[in-house]
Order: sequence, then C-alpha cells, then structure tokens
Amino acid sequence: MEREAETHTFAVTADDASAEKITTTEEKPQTSKDATPKTAAAVILWRGAREEPEIFWARRSERLAFLGGFHAFAGGQREVSDAETPVDNCDAQETRAMIACAARELFEETGVLVARGSERLTKGQRASLLDELESGRMMFPRLLEHFGLHLDARDFTFAGRWVTPPFSPRRFDTWFFLVRCPAKQEAYLRDAGELESGEWIKAKDALARREKSQALVAPPVLHLVRTLAAGLTDDVVERFLSVPQAHGEPVRRIEFLPGYVCFPLRAPTKPPATHTNCFIIGTRDLIVIDPASPDESEQAALASCIDDMIASGATVREIVLTHHHPDHTGGVEALRDHLGGKLPVAAHYETANLLRDKIRVDHHFDDGDVLKIEGDPSISLRVLHTPGHARGHLCFYDEERGALVTGDMVVGIGSILIDTTDGDMRDYLQSLERLRSLPKLSVLFGAHGPPVGGARAKIEEYIRHRLEREQNILAAVQAGATTPAEIVQKVYTDVPAKAHPMAERAVVAHLQKLEADECVRRAEGAYVAVVKV
Repeated sequence: MEREAETHTFAVTADDASAEKITTTEEKPQTSKDATPKTAAAVILWRGAREEPEIFWARRSERLAFLGGFHAFAGGQREVSDAETPVDNCDAQETRAMIACAARELFEETGVLVARGSERLTKGQRASLLDELESGRMMFPRLLEHFGLHLDARDFTFAGRWVTPPFSPRRFDTWFFLVRCPAKQEAYLRDAGELESGEWIKAKDALARREKSQALVAPPVLHLVRTLAAGLTDDVVERFLSVPQAHGEPVRRIEFLPGYVCFPLRAPTKPPATHTNCFIIGTRDLIVIDPASPDESEQAALASCIDDMIASGATVREIVLTHHHPDHTGGVEALRDHLGGKLPVAAHYETANLLRDKIRVDHHFDDGDVLKIEGDPSISLRVLHTPGHARGHLCFYDEERGALVTGDMVVGIGSILIDTTDGDMRDYLQSLERLRSLPKLSVLFGAHGPPVGGARAKIEEYIRHRLEREQNILAAVQAGATTPAEIVQKVYTDVPAKAHPMAERAVVAHLQKLEADECVRRAEGAYVAVVKV
C-alpha cells in the first residue's frame, strides 16, 4: 500500500478529460495513401527516488523495419482480449482496454506484473503465469481472474498519446503510461525479439546519452525522458501533456539527433512512399537538404518551421540538394523566395546541369568536400558523390556521430529504382559498397520513411538483395527469357502486377550491368546468355 500512496500523489489516470477527448484511431481521418495507425500502449517503468528516477528502456533490434536500433519502452499493439480485461477505478471503456494492453505487454516483454495481488506470487509463480499466457492456454483476463489478480487504474499514470507521422510505413497511435516497478520484481528482456539490450538507467543519464548522440530516440521517448530527467514532481503529468503532440497532434518537426531535424513533406514520389524528408542540419548555422514539395501548403509548413528556428537565433546558410529528381527539388525556389531570394543553392555539377533553366544552382560540390556547420553542437558533413540512382547523387556523412544523410541511396520505406535514363546499376552497387565501408556508421537518414538504426546491416541487405535479383535475372535469361517483360514474369513473382512496368525498368538496369560484365548479350531487343568457354 505504500507504493500505491506514493504513486497516487501525482497519478492522473487516462480516464481524465485530457485523454478521453482525443479521438480514437477509427475516428481520425486518413488519406488513401497514409498507413492507418495501429492502437498500441507503452510503459515507462520507473524505480528509485522521485528526484532522480531510473527508467527501464531497451534498444530495438536492428532487424526491425520500423525504428530499428532506436531506444524505446516496453509496449505493443492492442489485442481483442484487452477490451475484456476488468480495470478497477476506471469508468472509460477505451482507457480500460489501453491500461490492460499496457499491463499485458509489460508482463510479456519484461516479466513485470503490475496487478493488485501479485505481491503474493513468487518469481517462479510469475514465470508460470507468463508461460500460461504465452502458450495461449490462458488469455490475460482469464489469467488474472484465475489467480485472484486485478488491475487498478491508479497504478497507471497517463503520460500522453502520440501518433506516428504519416511518412512512416508503420504507424502507431500509442498511449504512454508511467508505472512504478513493484517491489521485489525485476525487469528483464525475456528474449532477443523486438527489444534487445534492456537496462535500468537514470532518466538524466539517458537524456545525456541522447544529447551526446550515443542513443537514438524517437520524439515521444525524448519528450518523456526529458520530462522525467527533471524529476517526478507533483506537476509531472502536466509536463508530460505540455506539448500538442502528446494529445495526438501529428509531429512535423522531428529531431532524431541534436542538430538533425527531419521535416517530412508530402511530395510526388513513388509508392509506397508518400513523403520526402527534408533535413535541416545545425543549431545556429543551418543547411536545408532537399526542400521537396511543390505543394504550397507543404512549402508554407516548412517555411514556418524554419522561421521558428530563425526566431530562436539560427541562420539559414544554404540549400543543399542530394540530386535533381522533382520529389526532392519541388520547393527549392519557394523556400529561397521566402528567405529573401538570395539564399545560395548547392549541388553536384551533374545535378546543376540537369536542373538548368529550372533551378539556379549557385555552386557545386565535389566528392570529399566538407561542410562545417557552426553551432552547439558543431557538425561536419563530408560530401560523398554516390552515382547510381542519379549521376549527380550526393550523400552527406557525419563521422563523429556515425550519421549518414542518404537521399535516395538507402531509404526507410520501399526500394530504390535504378532507371537507365539517369542511373546505372554498376555505379549504384559500387556506391553502396563505399557507404558500407564508412567508419563508425550507425544511422541512416534516408529521403523516404523513418531513419534506420542498423546502418551497415541495412546497406548489406540492399547489396545482397540486388545481387540475388541479378543472379535470378541471369538464370531467367539462361532458361530462355529474352525480354524484360518475360524476365519480370519469371523473377518478380513477389511483386504485384501493377508494379511490373517499374520492375521492367529495374530489369533493364540489371541487364545493362550483365552486358558490361559479359554475362549476357543483346541483339534486336532480345537477350541471350553468353556461353563462356
């Protein structure tokens, strides 16, 4: 009861108006292109002194497509049975289900059971309950009832509700709850599934690691950790809910690392992507990479974000382009005009040539150039010429932080089209090999989708996938396929028919490389394998 009394001094459960006035996922309007958010719950488990609380967080597996390598709290998607779980001291049906989801996910991922009556259970008994749950022999509400346990809303402090931005292929409408770890229970990661490297850490130390770019965190986790680093004061709930994003408003300005702001812009890109990420790098001096959108409302949103940064003392130094494609350059002149018309634009000379008479490029980058961006922190970006997707494609590497702005070389959603009108498969693979060899590489900031924390593994996956496609294309030619369309029918069996025209363009890029490698030859539009003696 001591734990309950101490927690109750600042507990505001999610059936308060601040949570209930947020619309449910089903009520939120969605465009046809946006991924519908999945309802989920996450638990900020804490222990120790309220002045310097420790929190339990874990690094997400690098194998995960969504925010792999990022630090997060235990949690997961809501299940049907969560709505059937009774919760004491909570009248709101939706909130009861989300508290049940939070309790179940916490138990499944860390072995911590936050339920009244659990203090009677030994460690071995809790393990037995967990086995009953995971085996499917007993659902969570039945398990609680059978062992005389019950959930109480007073043990779950509502800490906000955050919705993943629409640029992500996987979106979540996540309810966060602050929960004190019960006495005599210890959190641990039960397997190396979605989460790995779990640990207890003081909130202020977790924040310091992030500020030193030693830990990747998404905006909700950053806000929650920053709040807790100031202590569990009586107004902690008000501080949790002090930002509009904690009430379900979409996040537009996303700071993944200190000095690295991602601003996703709806742009005419290729599906499954719907947005192109504009990156604003720096704190005092700023460079803006790929102001992408031709849409006036999106341009206005980006301009407003930059105006806010200028009002805080920053100065925009220049606009930088990764390459010439319209879904990366559509807002360049609008942003330049907004900032007075004199702001310089920089790109590779090949990009400048392709944009002639469309966008004025004021100076050119060469491979190996260094962009020094003054501020706190100061940032140095090395310019890498990475042709393949486009002749003038550039990436920007921050070796100190292991951060690589990849443009369209590697992305967080979908795959990269290598079109022979402007790209080259051999160049692309060589550029990927170069990126893979970069020292200290840790995170990729691609032009589409979320960042990738398992940087080297992701690049290796790209290389492996391309080479496997190439071997399958060669095998199809050796088996008698003579045209790109025939090859697609044999090789791209995992691709829907509506995407076959794009797949044919990719096949042509692979065939041109195979020709250069003297593995196939072409005569009158037909391809045949080269028989080497």
